[in-house]
Amino acid sequence: MAGGKIKKEKSHRGASASSNPHYQGGIPFHKSKGQHILRNPLLIDTIVEKSGIKSTDVILEIGPGTGNLTEKLINAGKFVIAVELDPRMVLELERRFQGKGLSHKLKVIQGDVLKCDLPYFDICVANIPYQISSPLTFKLLSHRPLFRCAVIMFQREFAMRLVAKPGDTLYCRLSVNTQLLSRISHLLKVGRNNFRPPPKVDSSVVRIEPRKPLPPVNFKEWDGLVRICFNRKNKTLGSTFRQKSVLSLLEKNYKTLQALQLAQKESMESAEAVAVADVSALGDTREDASMEIDDGRDDEEMDVENGDAKGSEFKDKVLDVLKQGDFEEKRSSKLTQTDFMYLLSLFNMAGIHFS
Repeated sequence: MAGGKIKKEKSHRGASASSNPHYQGGIPFHKSKGQHILRNPLLIDTIVEKSGIKSTDVILEIGPGTGNLTEKLINAGKFVIAVELDPRMVLELERRFQGKGLSHKLKVIQGDVLKCDLPYFDICVANIPYQISSPLTFKLLSHRPLFRCAVIMFQREFAMRLVAKPGDTLYCRLSVNTQLLSRISHLLKVGRNNFRPPPKVDSSVVRIEPRKPLPPVNFKEWDGLVRICFNRKNKTLGSTFRQKSVLSLLEKNYKTLQALQLAQKESMESAEAVAVADVSALGDTREDASMEIDDGRDDEEMDVENGDAKGSEFKDKVLDVLKQGDFEEKRSSKLTQTDFMYLLSLFNMAGIHFS
């Protein structure tokens, strides 16, 4: 039911219960920590159903809160690993599941999920604090071994950026990078009244499946290219790569790589030529007869002139790459994954790198 929508389930507890921002156990929720607890049983059941959990699955849950979703996950899978920052919630989880005889199927890790070493898991199902959406997404995608999928509740706009396609208003660097590493689909739109306390924005549930195998690309270099392109996503690439700051950065990378390659080459040649050099140096007492030519200009003037010439030469090199791939008049907001992959390969073949 892609693109589906879950509405608030009607409450039969009266206005005073629905307006109470506390869990029945008396724990106050902190909005500043992203604590918005799912309270709609229908929504929780739908998320678990759409997750496709197997009875043999180890499930990672992030930000379990008081355990409303956790209980459904325990019943659906083999074992649940829950990472919770708030020690009050950790105690509540332990009390709740010890009382139901389910504690043997639950391990609670107290700590910051962005700083924890995550154990093995098959699937991640979570209603996360929205302020960690981006770093958490990339932490999950860098986790090894790769998991089967993650079904996560995000702020709606962030979710729409994840699934955006070329030409969409929200298509951005986040879209390109996450879609390089995974297949992403939108599952549900969730209204803010399904939470206690309600957040200021609507939410969406997204499914993320890591690509197997991963594409053969250096991700740091890929992100370096994409970062430059989306700095001005609606400008032509010709305009973007004519910027002095961009050219300066790329030329610095280019020169650094050339220097490293030259040093490696000279080191190898030096090692091979040691014996020859020792022999040829015997008895050689001649002075260097090379001649210097003075054209009347000082060294500083010549350095400036040579620098301008080299800068112009490098700029032409960059623009030649764009022309070669017919990218000069194209815009980043319209480029596909294949386009970015091809553009990166053209730059690399020209000796231009982004990291």
